[in-house]
Amino acid sequence: MASRKIKAFFSRQTIFQSIFFIAAVSLTVYFFPGEGKFRYHFQEGQPWRYGLLTAPFDFPMYKSEAQLQSEKDSILKDFQPFYRIDPNMGARQLESLETAYRTSLREKLPSYLYLFLQKEIEAVYQQGIVSTADYERMLKEQTPSIRVLENQKSRTYLLSELSSPRMAYEKIIEKLPDEGSRSIAHDCNLNNFLVENLTFDEHYTQQARDNRLRKISPSSKVIQAGEKIIDRGEIVSPYTYQILKSLETVTLKKSANLDRQEIALLGKSIVVICLFGFFFLYLALFRPKIFNDGRRLGFLLLMIVAVTLTAFFTSRLRVLGIYIVPFAILPIIVVTFIDSRTALYTHLVTVLLCAFAAPFPMEFIFLQIIIGMTAIDTLNELVKRSQLVRCVIFVFLAYAVSYSGYTLLTEGDWTKINWNMFAYFGGSSVLLLLAYLLIYLLEKTFGFISNVTLVELSDINSSILRQLSEVCPGTFQHSMQVSNLAAEAAIKIGANAQLVRTGALYHDIGKLSNPAFFTENQSGVNPHQSLSYPQSAQIIIQHVKDGMKAADKEMLPQAIKDFIATHHGKGKTKFFYNSYKNEFPDAEIDESVFTYPGPNPFTKETAILMMADSVEAASRSLKEYTAESIASLVNNIIDGQIADGLMKDAPISFQDVEKIKQTFIEKLKTMYHTRISYPELKKENGPKAEKSEEKEK
Repeated sequence: MASRKIKAFFSRQTIFQSIFFIAAVSLTVYFFPGEGKFRYHFQEGQPWRYGLLTAPFDFPMYKSEAQLQSEKDSILKDFQPFYRIDPNMGARQLESLETAYRTSLREKLPSYLYLFLQKEIEAVYQQGIVSTADYERMLKEQTPSIRVLENQKSRTYLLSELSSPRMAYEKIIEKLPDEGSRSIAHDCNLNNFLVENLTFDEHYTQQARDNRLRKISPSSKVIQAGEKIIDRGEIVSPYTYQILKSLETVTLKKSANLDRQEIALLGKSIVVICLFGFFFLYLALFRPKIFNDGRRLGFLLLMIVAVTLTAFFTSRLRVLGIYIVPFAILPIIVVTFIDSRTALYTHLVTVLLCAFAAPFPMEFIFLQIIIGMTAIDTLNELVKRSQLVRCVIFVFLAYAVSYSGYTLLTEGDWTKINWNMFAYFGGSSVLLLLAYLLIYLLEKTFGFISNVTLVELSDINSSILRQLSEVCPGTFQHSMQVSNLAAEAAIKIGANAQLVRTGALYHDIGKLSNPAFFTENQSGVNPHQSLSYPQSAQIIIQHVKDGMKAADKEMLPQAIKDFIATHHGKGKTKFFYNSYKNEFPDAEIDESVFTYPGPNPFTKETAILMMADSVEAASRSLKEYTAESIASLVNNIIDGQIADGLMKDAPISFQDVEKIKQTFIEKLKTMYHTRISYPELKKENGPKAEKSEEKEK
């Protein structure tokens, strides 16, 4: 017993379920909105949409960027950048001038002019020479003076006294007494002896600047724990806005702490595991077939994760961006492929996950639950495009009405309605039209079949059904009758009527290969008369295999192929089997020759079709159509199928079987009821008749 439980626990099915669960949880947690997110959304000049907010702890009220910038500008207004002086630069350049004078300039440069130039060069070096770039920057920044460092001391140099190399050259030239002296100075390349002796000390300047800026306090006051900040409906004033921004800043700083990040990650994991865990529990308890079907389970989890991640990403782009996500598309698609209860539960889990990214979680949950229920109620069975358009209209109206009601309830004022929300609602509703395309893509990806596809397939003008009506008219009429019988029975027991109706139209398409070998298509000549019973049985059985080949060629969905494969199950060709046994009672019979390949029906719909197919075919052989004969026929055929074990794999109850029997009986009585004979007009005899005849002549 214990080993059996262990094997069941580690079965392939359980492994896939675990992998799906872990993958869904991991993806959701990884992209879950970060812990560094403030729980309130607010705007200056807008009403506060939450309840009373008090300071949860002591925190500083930070100054606004404008305030801080103003204080920075004020404190840096008279700031002096720092430069370092090369005290020997002037002496070195004067030595260079003296050397040049002795070697090459003596003949050009008179001694009085040489002495004058020496004196002026020495003066400009004492006042200070900076690079051209530094001088232009100081002019641009309107720096009035600088601090010059020399021997651990500093002194102030006024910008008006400083010079760039070019300015120093021009100053000296302007002081020369006449044009002749200026011409000589030009020829002596005086600018070669004028270079900057003051260089900008960026490190020391930045250090001094930072020291000044540190004196600016980033906060103006401290908000005490428990102090009221704002209450519901109050307008967020500039002052209150700054307090809220300060609270947000402090909260985000705290959340950035590594220990808090680990705690937040643990919290996110617990929340996501709980939601997915309850979803798995719902499927295991109430939808075990879906839970044990890896294809459908994977589909549901994929839909939840895809919509959730889309909501997470859009919420990061815009504060209200989450409302553009067409959440109603999830229940629409799920109800199309599975059922309404699962659709609503799937939608609820998705909404609860996405609420953590919504700006106003309670409002978001309320709106999306209303939208999900609206979508399911208005589009329980999607068979026409017009239904989807109608659903879009109803969803938008539900959005508008529920949002207006919620706002009036919480705010009590029409003016508090945010009309921009209606643009988001409209965009989200229009995006629901993508459901039509998604349903088609998901059908191809997961092998599902929707009512839209079933309606398209049930069009009798399709190529293969039109061919069936032309080549096998009897079979076509038989399929139509079976379709009506089976659909009515499916409605009575809550099965998928559209599915069984469509499956019935295609169940006998294999007869296209040999139409004359089937009674309903024969016109006087029976080709089985020249064949042995086993040969005839094999030809009849072959129509199932031929039907599967035709279905593959037509690329019919698997759900329709199941009807073709199971409509005889593993039953026998009773006519040829019984005839052979009666004619050769002592012969050893190979029963496989007379047995259909199967499988037996394994859904309610395929079981209904098997019953309807046999009942309709047998009803044609009745000699008289009375209530007793029809009831006897229906009961004998269906009871025989059950006795032969053909229904043992179908999830159908005895109560369902009784309802199906009664439905078939009533439908057959209607189809084969005896018509009233109309009386014929009697001919007149005697004189009146003769006179009448004479008048006609």
